[in-house]
Amino acid sequence: MAQTLKLAALCITAAALSIANQTANAQAWPSKPIRLVVPYAAGGPADVIARLVAKKAGEDLKQTIIVDNKGGAGGTIGVDAALKSTPDGYTFALTAQGPLAGMPNLMKVPYALADVQYLTLVARGPAVIVVGKKVAANNLADLIKLAKASPGKLNYGSAGPGTTPHIGAELLKQEAGIDITHVPYKGAAPAVTGLLSGEIDIAMVDLLNVLPHVAAGTLKVLAVASPTRAPQIPDVPTTKEAGYPGVVMDTTYGVIAAPGVPADVQKKFRDAIVAAVQSTEVKEQFLKQGVIAMTSTPQDYKVTMQAEFDKWHRVVTKGKITLD
Repeated sequence: MAQTLKLAALCITAAALSIANQTANAQAWPSKPIRLVVPYAAGGPADVIARLVAKKAGEDLKQTIIVDNKGGAGGTIGVDAALKSTPDGYTFALTAQGPLAGMPNLMKVPYALADVQYLTLVARGPAVIVVGKKVAANNLADLIKLAKASPGKLNYGSAGPGTTPHIGAELLKQEAGIDITHVPYKGAAPAVTGLLSGEIDIAMVDLLNVLPHVAAGTLKVLAVASPTRAPQIPDVPTTKEAGYPGVVMDTTYGVIAAPGVPADVQKKFRDAIVAAVQSTEVKEQFLKQGVIAMTSTPQDYKVTMQAEFDKWHRVVTKGKITLD
């Protein structure tokens, strides 16, 4: 009996020490640099956003946040790495909606969407319908009329099969009932170059990809494919104002964590990210980059991604779109 009581006491002591250690570890977080995975190449929109947020949030946490670019397979490689990282609160990811809502409609992704721990949205990149100077259209109605007059003659460029510019243009085709030909490129930048050279006629891309060219007058923005006008080009109407409310294809960026990251650590990191995004400094930098700062609750972020998933599913199914 005495031996049993002694064993029970030892178990209780061990449990108490374990709880104490866990509490101490949680309180000590972050005790080393934090890795923020960006599932795209350096220099792109997500990378720029991540570096601005990481710098500001790192100052708040008094710890370095290292941006780790892991591009490939439409962002799924980097997201997979983040979701399968050790759930100790030292690896997170900043991603667009592609790996969470788009690519799962086009391929078998190597992770379960149910594992994604949504923390907060951080930015919205308004998509714009833009044409080269040789295209005889000054608004979306002109473009639709032109496309209907010559089915299949006009073409549009994308950043590659299954990318947001591809799905966005397909959405425009379906909603407007037009026939335009897809020309895939290896990235948004080459597609914009194609627009400038006259190789393609149309593109639906993030505003930040074309803002300098629009300012220079070398490209024409016909509509903003967002619920609201873009503050950088306030005179350009939205697709809704132009009569096509269903043509919305913003790029949304948010921060996610792996399953198993302690809830209190998730909250601390989220709070730091939200504070960074809501700072005047970061908001102004975002506007210069062509994106708009925004934050959300974890639940709202999850709901937003589900709506995006459903939208992509409709477009992909109707258009019989594949990655080939």
